Amino acid sequence: MAALTWTEVAGRRQARHGLLKPHGDLASAAAAMCGVHAQVMSAAEVSLGLRVAGVTRSDVRAAVHGSLVKTFGPRGTVHLLPAADLPLWTAALGAVPAAGSQAVGVRLAPEQLDAVVAAIGTALDGAALTITELDAVVVRSVGAWAGERTMPAFGGFWPRWRQAVEVAAHRGVLCFGPNRGRTITYTRPAPGDPVAPDAAVTELVRRYLRSYGPAAPEHFARWLAAPRTWASDRFAETELEPVTVEGVALWQLPGDGAVAEPAELSLLPYFDPYVVGGQPRELLFPGAAAKRALNRTGQAGNFPVVLAHGTVAGVWHLKRSGKRATVTVEPIGRFPALRRAAVEREAARIAAVVEASIESMDVVIGEVTVGPHA
Repeated sequence: MAALTWTEVAGRRQARHGLLKPHGDLASAAAAMCGVHAQVMSAAEVSLGLRVAGVTRSDVRAAVHGSLVKTFGPRGTVHLLPAADLPLWTAALGAVPAAGSQAVGVRLAPEQLDAVVAAIGTALDGAALTITELDAVVVRSVGAWAGERTMPAFGGFWPRWRQAVEVAAHRGVLCFGPNRGRTITYTRPAPGDPVAPDAAVTELVRRYLRSYGPAAPEHFARWLAAPRTWASDRFAETELEPVTVEGVALWQLPGDGAVAEPAELSLLPYFDPYVVGGQPRELLFPGAAAKRALNRTGQAGNFPVVLAHGTVAGVWHLKRSGKRATVTVEPIGRFPALRRAAVEREAARIAAVVEASIESMDVVIGEVTVGPHA
């Protein structure tokens, strides 16, 4: 059994993610990360911009509804996925056992769910509708029961049918459409060649391990929000080889020995896929980094992070004032010697992605006082 160091694993992942050498286009970059977490769209724009040379947030926005599609991906969270891969993703995500989070009496019966998804698909075929417009269309199509305000949401109640939105996305009949000003719309994605669910899941296991391996079934389950036993069965059905990383037993694709030296220093934005999908957490977020940069459930992405040789070694914040900027870096634990030039270089790359005109930049080593998502 091969024994790998964490440095080797971090270098491999950074290389695959385009953090050492950029990818050629946005769709390739999104595919290499198994999708880009886009719950906060501005963060997704930076994640992609750091991985494709010369790309700005305007380029990313232009690619959505083109080479990229914005939809509900792993864990039911909003993601940017390569449009060409959408049939694979919908087949795989549709095969993940549903959690059934709604209470009895609120939850849609299987036949009701099928009827609502069919109504959504018909309504969005060639159209882009707001959620309020979909409310009216779905209720008119399937009956008044779909509009009963029984689904708890944000201190109030939504119509029952809305619990089917994520399912509709995973069945390939819904994705995000162009915004109307600040209002979100939904549309139906272009059809693609169907993929068998079992084959799609196997391919997704392989892609996950290429991006985030070596890993364990429970890591895959957490990334996908799937049952652990189901994930274990999927690993068992896929040709894999066992390895150890710093003594931890994990799995990787057969013969996957690619190794690269991790970057000296990287600044990553909120919800960057490298940290959201990265496991084991105790190696990626060692010691005090877990307490500072993870939430109480171990969720990553709530803070922008500093990577030192591929490992979380700090959090950071960029504050702009006119054409001046201040980058505050808060070291965590045993931080390596910090080179001001390296921080300035990384911050300048991010400034270019977000199209900020910055003429001078200060680097401050000290506490980041803003909270999560600031």
